[in-house]
Amino acid sequence: MAQRSVMTMGASLLVASIALAGCGSRGDSGDSSDSGDTGSSSKVAKIGVIAPLSGDLSALGKGIQHSVELAVKQANDSKAIPGWTLEVEAVDDEGKADVGKNGATKLAGDDQVVGVVGNLNSSVSQQTQPVFAAANITQISPANTGPTLTRGADLNAPARPYKTFFRTCATDIAQGGFAAKFLIDQGIKTVATIHDKKTYGQGLVFHFTEAYKAAGGTVVAAETINPDESNYAPVVSKVAPSKPGAVFYGGEYPQAGPLSKQMKAGGLNVPLMGGDGIYDPKFIELAGSTSNGDLATSVGEPTDATDAGKKFLAEYEAAKYPEPSAAYGGYAYDAANAIIEALKVSLKDAADAKSARQATVDAVGKVSFDGVTGKVSFDEYGDTTVKVISGYKVEGGKWTFVKSENVG
Repeated sequence: MAQRSVMTMGASLLVASIALAGCGSRGDSGDSSDSGDTGSSSKVAKIGVIAPLSGDLSALGKGIQHSVELAVKQANDSKAIPGWTLEVEAVDDEGKADVGKNGATKLAGDDQVVGVVGNLNSSVSQQTQPVFAAANITQISPANTGPTLTRGADLNAPARPYKTFFRTCATDIAQGGFAAKFLIDQGIKTVATIHDKKTYGQGLVFHFTEAYKAAGGTVVAAETINPDESNYAPVVSKVAPSKPGAVFYGGEYPQAGPLSKQMKAGGLNVPLMGGDGIYDPKFIELAGSTSNGDLATSVGEPTDATDAGKKFLAEYEAAKYPEPSAAYGGYAYDAANAIIEALKVSLKDAADAKSARQATVDAVGKVSFDGVTGKVSFDEYGDTTVKVISGYKVEGGKWTFVKSENVG
């Protein structure tokens, strides 16, 4: 979800502090991790992380956080920006739009923050985008797939809403199209769709539906659920009479896992398919053994399928982070390194971090390097220029790779 940056003094200590913004009943808490060295004569620039670090989606959020920490530690160790120390400031958005907005406001109010990696959820980024844009802070998402974030509400007449927003992952236009073809190739010509009414799920189902119909498939039912539902018997009973060959779900694994399990228990014994939001071992854990045969798409090639990916995973493991890099680790690592590469330019003659914000935005738009997920560069909308999508199937209790395709 790479290049390096630096410090002027020998050993340096990097503190990655987690500021849990607006955590409801959890209260405010924090922790820190070593990510490099500190020198007393160095100026400080911070890269923020804003992602769900608690709650159902924390497995993905923590992977994003630690991948950024790894990039920053390596940057400080390599001493690429004389006179500067980089630090990570991590904020928990809980996967909630209002909490994310508060977290973005907190980061934007810190004069040392020059760039941010996040958010995970497109619905949260809708609230954080204007906050970071108003402060001229670069925001690079490793996971947002909603097309409107970069192209505006009218996709037939695209206009970039915020020049500060970029992403290292492909959009739902690419993912929905691939998913439709993937199902057709599996011989599944009829499908029912269900989404959770959130920006990500709704958009993914929309683009999937368009592509599936264009490919000759038939959508026999289209239903929705509420994001906080746990009893899916009513929606299963609505879908089952249409006898679909599969159910395409727009949403994330905390709901998708139980939905898959309850589908099979309710006699709807067909594959559940989803996008990158369900491509996580947690989905299989929640769905149980009946998840065998379920399908998913995810952005990019499998991380362990490339030399760069294998190197990243080895370095991540060697750093002994308590959580795995998960689905978006490589994209977060590349996003952090895109910011770091830009900082080589923007911080070179800067008096302080805040004064380098606009120059960082400008420099990020021009980066081009080979990252973990492929070539890291952005088009005129801030979208990645690499649009590889992969398909997976649950076999023997784990996700197995089926195929990848460059849909760009």
